[in-house]
Amino acid sequence: MGTVHARSMDSYPMHGRDLGVNPDDLEVMEAVQETKQEVLENKNVVVEHVNIEGLGRTKEDYLGYEISDVFTARNLVEVMRKSHEARQRLLRLGIFKEVEVVIDISEGADALPNGLDVTFEVTELKRLTGSYNTMVGNNEGSMVLGIKLPNMLGRGEKLTFQFSYGTKETSYGLSFFKPQLGFYERNFALNLYKVTGQFPWSSLKETDRGVSTELNFPLWMTDHTLKWEGVWRELGCLARSASFAVREESGHTLKSALSHTMVIDTRNSAILPRRGALLRISQELAGYTGGDASFLKEDVELQLNKPFIWGSPEHVYSILQIALWMCFYVRFYLGGPTSVRGFGMYSIGPQSEGDYLGGEAYWASGLHLYTPLPFRSNKRGLADLFRTHFFLNAGNLCNLNYGEGPHAHLQKLAECIRWSYGAGIILRLGNIARLELNYCFPMGVQSGDRICDGVQFGAGIRFL
Repeated sequence: MGTVHARSMDSYPMHGRDLGVNPDDLEVMEAVQETKQEVLENKNVVVEHVNIEGLGRTKEDYLGYEISDVFTARNLVEVMRKSHEARQRLLRLGIFKEVEVVIDISEGADALPNGLDVTFEVTELKRLTGSYNTMVGNNEGSMVLGIKLPNMLGRGEKLTFQFSYGTKETSYGLSFFKPQLGFYERNFALNLYKVTGQFPWSSLKETDRGVSTELNFPLWMTDHTLKWEGVWRELGCLARSASFAVREESGHTLKSALSHTMVIDTRNSAILPRRGALLRISQELAGYTGGDASFLKEDVELQLNKPFIWGSPEHVYSILQIALWMCFYVRFYLGGPTSVRGFGMYSIGPQSEGDYLGGEAYWASGLHLYTPLPFRSNKRGLADLFRTHFFLNAGNLCNLNYGEGPHAHLQKLAECIRWSYGAGIILRLGNIARLELNYCFPMGVQSGDRICDGVQFGAGIRFL
């Protein structure tokens, strides 16, 4: 990712992301040189100048917030550590291809005896970049083409156009991103998009044309998102055999909604975490800012991960995971390899003539145990991407009678619970997605549910 150099009267290089000295690069020094080095390490120093070289369209005031902490260093070790941290912050901005750091003794008539100069040598990204990749969603795949204008106005702004063609969904959109000066995590985004999707379990096709604005900001240990979204939604039938209940839903609607999401995430990985917890709480209110769609949505997700170590702590471990999803007062679908395993994709709950209609409230939970593959060696290799998976899932979905109280709603959700258990193998695709191949035993099956008794394959990002 770059090189950090610390130079004295006789320079010696220092390499690595941890800014440590590479002993292979050090030459044998005389006693006088060792004394100079000891003085720099043990006595106070003053950072007199911090320079940035290689800037083109980037404004210097935008970077000043990211490197100002280097001036607070009081010895050489602190200078190196804070310089490394500043370098990481510069790379995080997404506007530089490469950042290197050089630490020099100050020179000149006004230089202090213990003064240092820190120089960041940067290489900016091109004005226009493109990308081509594939993505794995919830049991679907897609090809994604993107064009990006990074650092468009010189202060971290980004304009992105993206086209996605998938097995069930096709979309394209234009987004503008603007971070706050000195606070990258606090940012604003504006999005324009069109999404066309097919939902064969409901014999529905849907086209959404929308605009949204969102504000992201951290607050203490939490991350928050405030969002307004306006959507023109068009629903149609996938086939002439669609049920009458599905045909009734067809047509055009306008949605104007305000939403808020709070997230606490201490997991070490979003795809297959070894430890940590996730709490996500979101609310969405539609109909009070315009449009003809009106609803209140409450969504809660909780995940806990606990490692159990057997044998070598570096290579052999198991993970116990507890997950809970819960949502009320808007239409949802449940079932499939990414939620309640052992059931067909979104094939739990009310249905009409084979078309699943979803429900207005649901809950789902899971208990998982992930272990290394049996009979594997202690050497790291391809086997580290695989995990043995044991699971127990449960959930329910229903419609609500709004004349009844919350107690009646909870009682209805507690009736006719679907659950399943089984085992399988998981393949982690980097930190992007994961694949599951499980053998499932569905239980608590109700009339109309579609089951997958036996082998079930799943691919996606978000799993229960």
